[in-house]
Amino acid sequence: MDAAQPSFASLTWRQYRLERRMFWRNPSAAFFNFMLPLVLLALFGAVFSGNQEDLDVIVPGIAGMSVVSTTFSALAYNVTAMRELGVLKRMRGTPIPSGAFLLGIAGHAITNTAMQMVLITVAGKLFFGVDWPSDVGEMVVFVVLGVVCFSSLGVALSHVIPNNESAPAYVNAIFLPLIIVSGVFYDAADVPSFLAGVAEALPLTHLIDGLSAAMVTGSGIGDQLSSIGVIVAWTILGVALAIRGFSWEARRS
Repeated sequence: MDAAQPSFASLTWRQYRLERRMFWRNPSAAFFNFMLPLVLLALFGAVFSGNQEDLDVIVPGIAGMSVVSTTFSALAYNVTAMRELGVLKRMRGTPIPSGAFLLGIAGHAITNTAMQMVLITVAGKLFFGVDWPSDVGEMVVFVVLGVVCFSSLGVALSHVIPNNESAPAYVNAIFLPLIIVSGVFYDAADVPSFLAGVAEALPLTHLIDGLSAAMVTGSGIGDQLSSIGVIVAWTILGVALAIRGFSWEARRS
């Protein structure tokens, strides 16, 4: 008798484990997608040491940036690379279901995000005077919303990146202005009015607001409904664009 075929869950788990091994075997990817936010947290924490008001801004700001780097940036790079190197095309021709393949990749990004959030929360408590999150449930809600939102936007961005060589330029052209305008390193309320208007339209600003409420102010999720609405709106847009433009085929021969 033929051996039983692996289940969908088993195939997803195998793909997830493969993604984890490949990630740690690529030191540069591990650094920029995982360690860079921690390095920035240490640097800015040292700069603002003794100024608790600024530290209360930096810690949730870096936490929000971590969500973006481990989802949006990582998936925009990885999906582009897999498409242009023919990995997606080859995977489409194997017995592994497309859903299991994509869920394994998504699980990898979620794991990195969860590890980042734990490390930043612990560092905020031990080194930067930020208490443990007053509402863990609220923090989880915003992290989940942020992961879904920026993952979908990262996949959507990969559709307009023509090749591997141009991926860093495309990703950084969005990532760097996003973290600067959205108040990762300062309170977004202190920027000029025209930039404040731009920041209010961006999902990262509202993700940081939600994380700040959970980690610092303890204002409660009821006071963050407008932020949730903005993130959900961007998520809907991101999912629609990610699905509409997805291709298993490389764009060049």
